[in-house]
Amino acid sequence: MTSRFVRPFFLTAALVASLAAPAASRAAGIPPLMLGSAWYPEQWPETRWDADLALMQQGGFKMVRIGEFAWSSLEPSEGKFDLDWMERAISAAAAHGIVTIIGTPTDAPPAWLTSKYPETLRVAEGGQRMEHGMRRQFSYSSAKYRELCRLMVEQLAKRFGHNPNVIAWQIDNEYTEDSFDDESRGLWHRWLEAKYGSLGQLNQQWMTAYWSQTYSAWDQIPMNTGRNNPGLLLDYKRFVTDEWRGFQKNQLDVLRRYVEPRQLITTNLGGLGWANRFNRRVIAGDLDIIGWDPYVGQGHFDYQRIGATHDLVRGWRRQNFWVLEMQPGFVDWAGVSNSLNKGETRAMMWNAVGHGADCVSFWQWRAGLNGQEQYHGVLVGADGQPVPMYDEIAQAGAEFAKVGAAIAGTSPEAQVAILHDYDSRWSIDFHKQTNRWDNVDVLMSYYRPLHDLAQSVDIVDPTFSLDRYKLVVAPGLIVMSPELAKHLTDYVEQGGHLVLGPRSGMMNEFNALNPERQPGPLVAALGGRVEQFYALLEDAPVAGKWGNGSATIWAERLSTKTADAEVVMRYGKSNGWLDGEPAAITRKIGRGTITYAGALFDARLTRAMTASLLEASGVAPAPLAVPEGVEVCRRIGGGRTVFIVLNFSNADQAIALPRAMRDLLAGGETSRVVLPRYGVAVLSENGGAQ
Repeated sequence: MTSRFVRPFFLTAALVASLAAPAASRAAGIPPLMLGSAWYPEQWPETRWDADLALMQQGGFKMVRIGEFAWSSLEPSEGKFDLDWMERAISAAAAHGIVTIIGTPTDAPPAWLTSKYPETLRVAEGGQRMEHGMRRQFSYSSAKYRELCRLMVEQLAKRFGHNPNVIAWQIDNEYTEDSFDDESRGLWHRWLEAKYGSLGQLNQQWMTAYWSQTYSAWDQIPMNTGRNNPGLLLDYKRFVTDEWRGFQKNQLDVLRRYVEPRQLITTNLGGLGWANRFNRRVIAGDLDIIGWDPYVGQGHFDYQRIGATHDLVRGWRRQNFWVLEMQPGFVDWAGVSNSLNKGETRAMMWNAVGHGADCVSFWQWRAGLNGQEQYHGVLVGADGQPVPMYDEIAQAGAEFAKVGAAIAGTSPEAQVAILHDYDSRWSIDFHKQTNRWDNVDVLMSYYRPLHDLAQSVDIVDPTFSLDRYKLVVAPGLIVMSPELAKHLTDYVEQGGHLVLGPRSGMMNEFNALNPERQPGPLVAALGGRVEQFYALLEDAPVAGKWGNGSATIWAERLSTKTADAEVVMRYGKSNGWLDGEPAAITRKIGRGTITYAGALFDARLTRAMTASLLEASGVAPAPLAVPEGVEVCRRIGGGRTVFIVLNFSNADQAIALPRAMRDLLAGGETSRVVLPRYGVAVLSENGGAQ
């Protein structure tokens, strides 16, 4: 067991650079815009395969994902492998011009495995051991389970690692659940020992003298997710990240050993993108291409919220990505699993492409006759005939083929970035102080006006190089080490403009309070600090350089400590403590500025603040003027600029272009486009190909 343990994951400058480095998003045989679907040939008679694949070919599908839940079909009994059917399925797909992504089947272990090796089963936090019949019932820490996974993946890699029709590998499926079994607990304790070296160091950084938490043996330290020591809770999330990274690496190493480099390695990160059970940026950093699953669930498509999630995913490695699962109309797990409106799914597909997706794949192709997801949206019914959604997806498939040459080699570019930090999200979630604070909503309160006004926004890790951005916004960067503070200060001194939101710098890297108060090690650079923070029951009036409005949810009373720190906003009459006090301050340092906004402002004031900051930072104005509800996405590369314009409003919209552009869908050149609801225009300048 000792040999399987790896030291805790720590960021170094070299590793940060590698995580942020772009990687090739396409390999030989991969179309520039690829439409795909999950297909489960093991669930259907082989005589049916050709009919399914013919329908895919007719609908413009270029890729199938297979194998991800097929362990019992690939290894019916321990050590007895049957891979011939998969070989035939890959060949059948290729005969229809369709390439294959193989999913390793480790998310759904077979009954023989969980029966013979019950120690591989996951244990819930309450102590209940999972049973067979679902999926994801395994313990990600189990050495035995990892061994069996490795053997399964090795068989697949040896067989298909040089198959010309296999373009990529998807490791497992939507990593999700941690485990509280004894093996995981032992690894947790050894992870802590490797990180801290001594209990004395751990006790000091966690300040375990509080409530007599002081530990004299590693196995005394609890492993739970309830209200506990903030240092423990933050380290536990980092441990979970390392366990998933190790689980992935267990298979990744096998694939790297046996498969050709042209076969890209990915996984499909689920949980609606914003999920934070573990640090997804770290997980993505080891892969060739990032994949994720943007489900809507109940309701309708929020183009800005899911668009921001695409930007988050793209920011994990600053490269284009693949959408590996999209719902074909509806799901089966929401409170009300309503269907998206006619045309909405096609617009959702183009929104993904606009934000950097080079592949859109659906889950799933055909309705299973039985199983836990019988009602889920599909493209072909249980009878083998297309459902109404098929035609809408086929339309997009034809469009993908038409504009692929113009899109090839392009990606979104931005002069504005929002900083997203898992440590900070976790820290706030552990102790919100107000149930009105939602980390994603706070980020979105900045993203919506930034995206409206600049039309291109990156969402990146705060440790990444920020030199390319004129404006960087950190909505809730509560965890701040001295090293991170220096990194941000260097960015400002070299000409960048940094905006910190409330709660910034409150905690150090051990989730302990920074003694300088907010913004912690950036107090000196800011020339001011937070004197006190307040969770608000009622809004507080604010006024100043950015206009008049309200502070809502959270407000901080600021002070200036240097003569050149400028107060830009003040509170009006409120709770007495805030009355007349600074709500936002700014200071020039070097060639740039650092600004601290100590409150969450109402939407109108936030937009005015955003417009002022964009102008002051020298960010280029939005290239296309569009009405509310119309989204503009821009992809640049190869001397081309491609605009994807989408109408999510409830009415037809006419958009006047600043100059004639090539209409890649309708053909010809135009200076004006008219879009119905959910309408799409793909426009190119500078020699866009058709």
